[in-house]
Amino acid sequence: MQIQPSFETARLRLAPRSLAETETCLAMDRAPGVSDHVSGPWADPAAHRAFTEARTSGPWPPGMGYWTIRPRAEPTRFAGWVLLIPEDAVGPAIEIGWRLHPEVWGCGYATEAARTILGHAFGTLGLPEVVAGIMPGNVASLRVAMKLRFPAEGEALPGSPYRRHVLSAVSRRIE
Repeated sequence: MQIQPSFETARLRLAPRSLAETETCLAMDRAPGVSDHVSGPWADPAAHRAFTEARTSGPWPPGMGYWTIRPRAEPTRFAGWVLLIPEDAVGPAIEIGWRLHPEVWGCGYATEAARTILGHAFGTLGLPEVVAGIMPGNVASLRVAMKLRFPAEGEALPGSPYRRHVLSAVSRRIE
């Protein structure tokens, strides 16, 4: 069984997210602009906490879950998180997502962290494809997805504000 690994990049450390980081995640979600393009129980403090704790705990398939992003130069600083879990927490497709603290927006951390997790998804886990659900108005996340080579036009999901962008292992190899 593949446990959820940790990763280091040139600038970042990615480690499995723990329940000890719940308060930090909640505070980030409450920062202006952070949850504007993400559906969730953000307005209800008890539901928000329960959602965050459930997402942290899983259970997720081996090698998947949420990773906390920390700059290597500031190892105690919480910059955000990146995930690789079953789509909408149920699957069968596997999704990637990211959320960053406003203090690090524009630093390229989301792209760097997500690129690392995609390498793990395709290389270690052998996934055939990974999806990203992004609201059309979320320009920053769309930019990250484009840098990661997700298709620019995602499939509209009936009854959902999100568009589903799919990156296949085959298309990633030929780029």
